[in-house]
Amino acid sequence: MTTTAQRPPSTPPRVAAGTFDPRLLVRALPDALRKFHPRHQVRNPVMFVVWVGSSLVTVFAVGEPDVFTAAVALWLWATVLFANLAEAVAERRGRAQADSLRRARQDTVARLADGRTVPGTALEVGDRVVVAAGEVIPGDGDVVEGIATVDESAITGESAPVVRESGGDRSAVTGGSVVLSDRIVVEITARPGETFVDRMIALVEGARRRKTPNEIALTILLATLTIVFLLAVVALQPFAVHSGGEQSVIVLTALLVCLIPTTIGALLSAIGIAGMDRLVQRNVLAGSGRAVEAAGDVDTLLLDKTGTITWGNRRATELVPAAGVPLDRLVDAARLSSLADDTPEGRSVVELCAAEHGRRAEASEHEKTGVFVPFTAQTRMSGIDLDGRRVRKGAAGGFVVDDAVRAVVDDIGRQGGTPLVVAEDDVVLGVIRLSDVVKPGMRARFDRLRAMGIRTVMVTGDNPLTAKAIAAEAGVDDFLAEARPEDKLALIRREQEGGRLVAMTGDGTNDAPALAQADVGVAMNTGTSAAKEAGNMVDLDSDPTKLIEIVEIGKQLLITRGALTTFSVANDLAKYFAILPAMFATIHPQLGALDVMRLASPQSAILSAVVFNALVVVALIPLALRGVRYRPSGASALLRRNLLVYGLGGVVAPFAGIWSIDQLVRLIPGIG
Repeated sequence: MTTTAQRPPSTPPRVAAGTFDPRLLVRALPDALRKFHPRHQVRNPVMFVVWVGSSLVTVFAVGEPDVFTAAVALWLWATVLFANLAEAVAERRGRAQADSLRRARQDTVARLADGRTVPGTALEVGDRVVVAAGEVIPGDGDVVEGIATVDESAITGESAPVVRESGGDRSAVTGGSVVLSDRIVVEITARPGETFVDRMIALVEGARRRKTPNEIALTILLATLTIVFLLAVVALQPFAVHSGGEQSVIVLTALLVCLIPTTIGALLSAIGIAGMDRLVQRNVLAGSGRAVEAAGDVDTLLLDKTGTITWGNRRATELVPAAGVPLDRLVDAARLSSLADDTPEGRSVVELCAAEHGRRAEASEHEKTGVFVPFTAQTRMSGIDLDGRRVRKGAAGGFVVDDAVRAVVDDIGRQGGTPLVVAEDDVVLGVIRLSDVVKPGMRARFDRLRAMGIRTVMVTGDNPLTAKAIAAEAGVDDFLAEARPEDKLALIRREQEGGRLVAMTGDGTNDAPALAQADVGVAMNTGTSAAKEAGNMVDLDSDPTKLIEIVEIGKQLLITRGALTTFSVANDLAKYFAILPAMFATIHPQLGALDVMRLASPQSAILSAVVFNALVVVALIPLALRGVRYRPSGASALLRRNLLVYGLGGVVAPFAGIWSIDQLVRLIPGIG
């Protein structure tokens, strides 16, 4: 990888609850009403039971109208509405991004390399098109000739232009982006309708969203609980008849709806959609909900050193003079030798001399009369010939050094730095230490990952000594040095064979095999088409450090689902013990001792429970969409928190809520 991060992670952001706009409830209401169709309801077994129960009670309300039956029917339908509303709001939150992407998709005329012009919709894979400054790129592809700055703000939302050039890892361009300068030749890699933007729109809108394995497993569990409670409720009728009483179909239907896990059943789809939406808000597009969930279960994180853990460009951090050489003489020679070195390393030497030793950063008029020797990959040296002086700076292998200087060179190498020797007229004056600077805050981030139980591995092409020094400074758990593409792939497979889930980032074609093998492969938007096709996520900002945040978002999704499932199950059990004593107290007076809330009547108890059951769904919609705040901790700590906050809350809330509603319901004539 060669992509460098655009923003420093100086203060690692904690993944917190997202924003929720209550006005979305009103805007999503038409969508919620359309979801009443049985074809939609049957996809969710729990809510389909509620829908059938609502229809059944409505039939009785029309046939034998009374206040109690009508009120129960109304609130049962409200429960279905609120469940639809949760899903509709979650879907609507992603449509703003989809609309902006759709606007970026333009009908353009493409100029083929052979001089012909064709509509952009007629382009085929392999066609080569010429795009000049001010023109819209007609389709997804790779730059095969030229270099240009490109405006991708319509796609990424980032206003700063980016450089795209042939070869390397920054060759991919996206249809709908605009060339700002120069001229490039683009080879088309996607057919119209199958472009990156088209896929993003489909993903954001959820048109192709499928249930993840965890969702399917939870749906099966909820369906099983529904069947268990259905059998329990059906068994109450012969019990009541045997005891000398009878429960109506309305009462039994209402009781069933209150006892089955309607809370999590109503919110399950919204939680999954909102999890993907939180990634979209951070300019990350996931290929599926499965990828988001896998991010939450990741055990091993592979992070490229360059641009992720370090800034990517080595910088001069110290000047070490040779024995008997004044520091000022070394500073002057180091600066002179770097004036013609336009590499990031060369510029950093001039900046160090200016910042710490008071030298000027620009060449003086007299210095400009010298003969500059620019740095080349072949000579690996730069310098200047001025006033009979021959000043050079370069790799240690190009100079004859004594034992003392050799010791300094070796020591810098062992510490993970790069030594550059400075000489004047073949006399070695000292050594420049170049360091690959670790980004601020990285150690804290890795500490947070370690607290989650995630193992971090730094992948680098550096030698083992340099890799070890950088890994120790950054705080990663392990490192892979001198890594080739096949080495990354082998490492991922070894981790997976041990039962661990692996995540990694990449941007080059050589990263594609590892991205495809990883459970979570995050491709950079600046990378090649092959990398973006291989990964199951694309980061539009091309910030490799975002992989850490993606893992936290995945964990937040799983924690939110677990928390609300815990609340829902505890809520159902509490309602069971809150309602049944009131229902049967008239038949078995001894059960009155268990009616701790002293509800007004069996009808009041049932209606209060139905109302509470509906209101708790709408009350939890903001939490389902925002997500539970994630704090790095172990599994046991998360379990304790879930049981304490959501388990205990699920037990207490029905007693408090049903009692409060009963105080109002008992005032209704014919019920209280």
